[in-house]
Amino acid sequence: MNNGTKLPWHAFYLHNTEPIKYYSRMKQANTTTIFTLLKVASRIERKLDRALSCTKGVSFTEYSLLKELLEKYQGSATRVDLADAVSLTPSAITRALKPLEKIGLVLTEKSDRDARRSLAILTPAGRTLLSDANKIVHDEINALGLSESELTKLQSILDRL
Repeated sequence: MNNGTKLPWHAFYLHNTEPIKYYSRMKQANTTTIFTLLKVASRIERKLDRALSCTKGVSFTEYSLLKELLEKYQGSATRVDLADAVSLTPSAITRALKPLEKIGLVLTEKSDRDARRSLAILTPAGRTLLSDANKIVHDEINALGLSESELTKLQSILDRL
C-alpha cells in the first residue's frame, strides 16, 4: 500500500495500513528505556510518598503542591497558576488543596473582583511542614545512592525531554 515513503507516526493509529512495518521501525531499546524510566520514577514517588505520609501526614503530591506554591509563587498563587505549574487541572488543584486547608497548611482567599478567582496562600504552619518535609525528601533522595555527578548527568538528560 505504501510506495516506500516513511509513514507519519499517526498512520499506524489512524489507518492501520502497515502495522508490521511500522512496528519494525520502532527501536525496542528506546521503548524499553522510557518504560524503565517511568517505572523507576513511579517507585521513587511511592518511596517519597510513604516517607512523607508516615512522618508528616502529607502525600508526595501534596508536598509537591506546597513546594511549588512556595518556590515558584513565593507562597501565594491562583489555583489556575498552581495547576499549570504541576500539570494538573484547576479542579484537581481545588480537590488537592481542600485537605491542606482543613489542617491549616493553606488558606484560600477569594478575589474581591472575581468570585471564580481565588488565591491559595501558604500558612506559617505550611512553611514549617514544608521545611521539615524537604529534609525527609533530601534524605530519601540521598538514600538512592546516586553521586552528585550522576545526578547532574541525569538532570541534564531530563532537561532535554
